[in-house]
Amino acid sequence: MKEDSFGYDTFLSPFTWRYGSREMRNLFSERGRRATWRSIWLELARAEHRSGLISRSELNAIASKAGEKHVDITKAHELERKIRHDLMAELRTFAEQVGKGGGKLHLGATSMDIEDNADALTFRNALGLILTRLVNCLQAAREKVVKYEGTVCMAWTHLQPAEPTTLGYRFANYAQDLLVDIQFLEIVRDNFLRGKGMKGAVGTSASFGKLLGDDARSRQLEERVMGALGLDFFTVATQTYPRKVDYLLLSCLASIAASCHKFGLDLRVLQSPGFGEMSEPMEELQVGSSAMPFKKNPVTAERMCSLSRLVAAFPPVAFSNASNNILERTLDDSANRRVAIPEAFLALEECLMIYERLMRGLRVYPAMIEKNLEKYGPFAGTEAVMMKLVEMGGDRQEVHEMIRVQSFAAWEDVMKDKPNPLARMLTEKKEITSKLRPAEVKKLLDPRRHTGDAEERCRAMVREEIDPVLVRHKKRVGIKGRVEF
Repeated sequence: MKEDSFGYDTFLSPFTWRYGSREMRNLFSERGRRATWRSIWLELARAEHRSGLISRSELNAIASKAGEKHVDITKAHELERKIRHDLMAELRTFAEQVGKGGGKLHLGATSMDIEDNADALTFRNALGLILTRLVNCLQAAREKVVKYEGTVCMAWTHLQPAEPTTLGYRFANYAQDLLVDIQFLEIVRDNFLRGKGMKGAVGTSASFGKLLGDDARSRQLEERVMGALGLDFFTVATQTYPRKVDYLLLSCLASIAASCHKFGLDLRVLQSPGFGEMSEPMEELQVGSSAMPFKKNPVTAERMCSLSRLVAAFPPVAFSNASNNILERTLDDSANRRVAIPEAFLALEECLMIYERLMRGLRVYPAMIEKNLEKYGPFAGTEAVMMKLVEMGGDRQEVHEMIRVQSFAAWEDVMKDKPNPLARMLTEKKEITSKLRPAEVKKLLDPRRHTGDAEERCRAMVREEIDPVLVRHKKRVGIKGRVEF
């Protein structure tokens, strides 16, 4: 967005210019919102023309001023300051522009017949952008699953070294989160994201029934309007569509944000020197700290985590709106919806653009992976040694205690930054060497022998789960978004 499109002498939301794409901002722009209102008024007028309530000349006049280019925000805002109702201000501005036929605009409708259907259309388009970002993140994760499916690394539980895994298998877990998110998004979009329809003040369509003289004709009019908008609608509603929809929508966005946060936090941990196995991409001129020139802080991943937390904070707002929407409706949801839903979409889109950039540009450090394997990996082979000794006649409990003692002693050396002495210590025990040659002990302790079927599962996930989704959404793959800050 060009900086001369807004001023710096008043408060600006970071979402005005810093976070999210131009496409997402346009969807939630004031001009876009009013243009969507006008498109709904036009479709209502067309349906009412077919029902004999509006003449052809009146309809033509309405259609001539319905486009976005006719939206006059300045004039509508001037009027809103007087009447204190944004939709009525836009309606009167539209009607004045239309002239003949303007008096027939909004005939039989209530504000939420226009606003809620407009919101549903906007949210559907916004979910389309989020889905595109998700698919591209999945494609980026797939590349890493394939590339590193056989790269053995330490796995960590409780932030302590556990057993070996493969780097590709770790990426497969991130990809699995994205697969769940895509499925959740599609369920919300296809099953719950619907408009209110054209039902009047309390959802009974009484006003349209009176205009048309027949309740059946009012349902037919509703079907025509919503069919023209390409939007499914609820069979019953109050003055609004069920506010539970907003809760499901924001919960879906929060679920995706959780996937972003998980990946970002893991990356931040692995970039710290204690692990040092990978880092986020760094620009050549990037500054890490104003005080410490050497710093390479994971600021991009931190920003993704920060915005993810914001997205996670919005579902409780929607919960309150849904649970406190007394009887046929209260207006105490209106103001916070203007903030919570657009900002949730914009923040999440920024997270997903960052996610893709991080995943594609990850720097992996094999030497550090190998160093951690050598340092901690042998401990993971102790169970294999124990099982082999028991198989050869040893007492399981006695063998377990002997290896435990040796392992704890070896751990003390590791904590003193000495090479892991476990293999040497075990091969010095007669209880072991009487049954196993030193070479066999070292082989059993080799962490590369203890990754289970991680590689096979990576290949199975790519073949059976990731690729079918990417094929189904192939038109979305490769669409780029900007990440400037």
